[in-house]
Amino acid sequence: MRSVPVKQSATRSRARCGAQKRDLTALEQRRLHAAELFEEGLIPAEIARRVGVRHQIVSHWRKAWREGGRDALRSGGPVGRRPKLTTEQLEVVNAALVTGAVAFGYSTDVWTLPRVAEVIQRVTGVSYHPRYVWYLLRQQLCWTWQRPARRAIERDDEAIHDWVKQRWPHLKKRRSARTR
Repeated sequence: MRSVPVKQSATRSRARCGAQKRDLTALEQRRLHAAELFEEGLIPAEIARRVGVRHQIVSHWRKAWREGGRDALRSGGPVGRRPKLTTEQLEVVNAALVTGAVAFGYSTDVWTLPRVAEVIQRVTGVSYHPRYVWYLLRQQLCWTWQRPARRAIERDDEAIHDWVKQRWPHLKKRRSARTR
């Protein structure tokens, strides 16, 4: 099993991470403004210039406006499948992940996708496939992929520091007379 540790990005705000949401209200206002211009009798090319869209889109709007009036141009709301986790549940999952993997009984503090999927199941009761968990982490929780630093167990940082400060200057070559 491949290890995919993750860490929450401190530099990116949650509003900036992931795909930008469409402003459905602004889009609806643009279509309703086009309906006012239809009523004035302007041609689609002029309406497209004023509204800031292509004239083919205005032709689709005009057809809908003729068939259903202004109500046909109103927003139908967000499209697509509703998410399994609510915003509050995502906050709970995020708080659980911040506590670390050791807090959930794992031997290391590295988060892998199967581990995160299991924690989501424990905390919220909602199950996700480990491959989809990466989308949740990246796009909705703003976590980034990290690689743990590989260090030898026998590593002695103090001995390394002493060697660099004391032994290395004696071993280092001195500058020759030509480079002075």
